Amino acid sequence: MEPKGARRRREGLGEEQEKGASGEGNTKKLRALDLVQWTRHMEAVKTQFLEQAQGQLAKLLDQAISEAVQAYSQQHRPLPSIDPDSVSKTQKSSFGKRKVFVTRRSLLDELMEVQHFRTIHHMFIAGLCVLIISTLAIDFIDKGRLMLEFDLLIYSFGQLPMALMTWVPMFLSTLLAPYQALRLWGRPRTGGTWTLGAGLGFVLLATHATVLCVLPIHVAVKHQLPPASRCVLVFEQIRLLMKSYSFLREALPGTLCARGGEIICVPSFSSYLYFLFCPTLLYRETYPRTPSIRWNYVAKNFAQALGCVLYACFILGRLCVPIFANMSREPFSMHALVLSVMHATGPGIFMLFLIFFAFLHCWLNAFAEMLRFGDRMFYRDWWNSTSFSNYYRTWNVVVHDWLYSYVYQDGLWLLGSRARRAAMLGVFLVSAVVHEYIFCFVLGFFYPVMLMLFLVVGGLLNFTMNDRHTGPAWNVLMWTLLFLGQGIQVSLYCQEWYAWRHCPLPKTTFWGLVTPRSWSCHP
Repeated sequence: MEPKGARRRREGLGEEQEKGASGEGNTKKLRALDLVQWTRHMEAVKTQFLEQAQGQLAKLLDQAISEAVQAYSQQHRPLPSIDPDSVSKTQKSSFGKRKVFVTRRSLLDELMEVQHFRTIHHMFIAGLCVLIISTLAIDFIDKGRLMLEFDLLIYSFGQLPMALMTWVPMFLSTLLAPYQALRLWGRPRTGGTWTLGAGLGFVLLATHATVLCVLPIHVAVKHQLPPASRCVLVFEQIRLLMKSYSFLREALPGTLCARGGEIICVPSFSSYLYFLFCPTLLYRETYPRTPSIRWNYVAKNFAQALGCVLYACFILGRLCVPIFANMSREPFSMHALVLSVMHATGPGIFMLFLIFFAFLHCWLNAFAEMLRFGDRMFYRDWWNSTSFSNYYRTWNVVVHDWLYSYVYQDGLWLLGSRARRAAMLGVFLVSAVVHEYIFCFVLGFFYPVMLMLFLVVGGLLNFTMNDRHTGPAWNVLMWTLLFLGQGIQVSLYCQEWYAWRHCPLPKTTFWGLVTPRSWSCHP
């Protein structure tokens, strides 16, 4: 028989071997899990790297092609022998150049991943906190109580429900009229039915244009809407007009070129409805889409947009109202005008930054995320521009694409390829008139400061400070002129605003409406 001590030692060894085997099994399982996680992580890194490499390679190829073309065009020697037919095809295709939508992030979202750039963003947030703290401290010292006054904000957004109610028929008109008109024009051209339908389509478009052009102006004038509520109406008016034109411009050629009796495929109503809300002004039946919606990203962008509105109210209330409120009570002089422009330069450039960040980044990205719209290139690196021509192209890519597609390219198609300067002048004319109309609608008076700065000064700078100028000195010059331009706008428009308040017209006349009140206001 086996001794009890030997049996116990053998059983203990067996238990230790079983524990060792189970420990080895658990270690292998953990290693397998780690391996799976690392595999997934490396797959994600690989996908991200390939996407970034593809984007960088596309940029490098575009830059290499443009530099090669510019370098070759500067040489005064004949090009290699090319088939004339291919040249004509290339020239024709340049007129039909279309924007290609691809999935890409906004530039600031990419820059925010860099700690140094995030610090600049944090500095602007700290500035807003300082403004709030200073307002509370001033109110406590002067009035003996802590109180944040939002009088300017409340006044600016007064009667906002009236503006939103006016938006409803504007949107319904845009939703129904252009699409139904296209369906009527897309019917088979047999008999007199098509003629009757075409006439009805023109009636629908005329009604749509009347609703969009007349209704917002009537409501704003009749109910005396304040500036922010007017902004809602005028921006929606212009946006819906541009979207309607883009939809008809993209879908109508196929309808008109169809042969008699041929069945025409009209774009789906869902694609048109999606287009009315997505952050682009160029109609396509399909757009690149992101796989999911990040609701925290949406909330963050809306919160930042609201913060920019509060920031703008604090800047206007603290830096502009005290200077310009009583300026119209004093006699007009060049000395006072120059000083006011210098005082308004800082607030003006701050307002430019806030408008850019609140609308072009936060607002458009929030809607793009909710609609899973993939192409987020709403702007480019306009702050690095060394010419005003590049600044105009990169500041607002959404509007620039519309102007380039439907004003510049269509102008070249109508006038010929040699009329490039005329087509470019047409772009500046349309843009300047629309910008001046926005200011006139929002402020309630006509003072063509934006028209002169945009059309005359901006047009000259666009042709003189072109893309041939590079280097840091040109970027400094561009920023200097941009600072001065913003100071002139803020100063002159603020003076005219208070002049209309202090010196109202005794009798409404045409010359009284178009003559600046700040030139002769001495209450």
